[in-house]
Amino acid sequence: MTELIAVAVITILAVISPGADFAMITRNSYLYGRWAGIVAAFGIASGVLVHVTYSILGIGILIAHSPNILLAIKMAGAAYLIYIGYKTLISKTAVGVDINSNKTASMASFRTGFLTNVLNPKTTLFVVSIFTQIVSPSTGIGLQIGYGIFMSLMHLIWFIGVAVFFSHHKLRATMLEKQTVLNRIIGIILMGLGVSLGVIPITN
Repeated sequence: MTELIAVAVITILAVISPGADFAMITRNSYLYGRWAGIVAAFGIASGVLVHVTYSILGIGILIAHSPNILLAIKMAGAAYLIYIGYKTLISKTAVGVDINSNKTASMASFRTGFLTNVLNPKTTLFVVSIFTQIVSPSTGIGLQIGYGIFMSLMHLIWFIGVAVFFSHHKLRATMLEKQTVLNRIIGIILMGLGVSLGVIPITN
C-alpha cells in the first residue's frame, strides 16, 4: 500500500508540473482546436508507455546509469523542442477562428505529443526512478504494468483537461485574435525549455 501511494502521489505531482508537455498541448489546442489537443494528449500518454515498457524490461536501469544514453536523449529532446519552438515563433500564418470545426486531427498532432514526451529526459528519469527506487524488485509484473497504465492514464486525463480548457470557444477565439503574440510567447517558452534541457545537468 505504501508503494502504491508513493507511485500515485509522485505521478500526480509530476503530471501537473508545467513543462514541455503542457506548453505543447496549449499550443495545439488554441491553434488547431480541441481535437488536435486531445490527440496530442494521447500522443503524450503513449510516450509515457514507451518509458514504462523499457523500465519494466530492465533497460531503464541501463539508461539510468549510462551517461551517454542520457546525453543522447537529452540532446535529441532539446533539439526537437527548439525546432518546434522556432517554427511557432516565426509562424506568420493566421489561423482562422473556426470554433465549430470538426476536422479530424492529423497524425502530426499525435506525433508532436508523442515525440515531445518520448524525447523528454525529465520524463525518462521520472519513470525510471519510479521503477528503480520506488517499486520493489519483488513487485509482481502485473502490478508493475498496472503502475505504468496508471501513469499513462494520469497524463492522458490531465492533458485532455488542459486541451479542453484552452480550446474553449471563447478563450480560443480571444487567444487566436492575439495569436501572433501568443505564438511568440509559446515559441520562446518551448525554445527556452529546449535550451534548458541542453545546458542544465540532469541528476537522478
